[in-house]
Amino acid sequence: MTKTAILTKPNVIYLTKFTLLLAIATFAPFIGFHSQWITGPLVNAALILSVYMIGARGALLIGMLPSTIALSTGLLPAILASMIPFIIISNSILILVIDLFYKKQLINKDNINYGVGLIAGAGLKALFLFLTSSVVVSLLINKALAPKIAAMMSWPQMITAVIGGIIVFGVLKILKK
Repeated sequence: MTKTAILTKPNVIYLTKFTLLLAIATFAPFIGFHSQWITGPLVNAALILSVYMIGARGALLIGMLPSTIALSTGLLPAILASMIPFIIISNSILILVIDLFYKKQLINKDNINYGVGLIAGAGLKALFLFLTSSVVVSLLINKALAPKIAAMMSWPQMITAVIGGIIVFGVLKILKK
């Protein structure tokens, strides 16, 4: 006797949300015109919104794809292919920190909780990427390019994550109405 999976309404709703958020994160490099300042906020917004709409597990799955897509479309230079695992880990850091603040309600006020979680997650993501890129890039590429690439993997990562979080804040306010 074989078991048949039945798609219940909650499963269909989850899969629909997952697919939509995955599509946003996956196609952001195509929409972003090869600009970190467009693609970054879109991807980060998709990751953060995923935490709220489908939970950390689904968000972690979604967080694995954008850097691979960015590499294949040329947004992420081929020389940075070695950074993809670290970018995935940094996305996971952002997701897990935001999830921690969201689930644990570490601060009583939702808006403050959201803001602190966003800043902490974005800051840790940027710090992790800066530290790992400084090491990885200096080992693998021209020493003159290493500081430029490490800079690309530092404060811009925090800014694009915060912008993505601001977008999500607005979306969540609209969805609550």
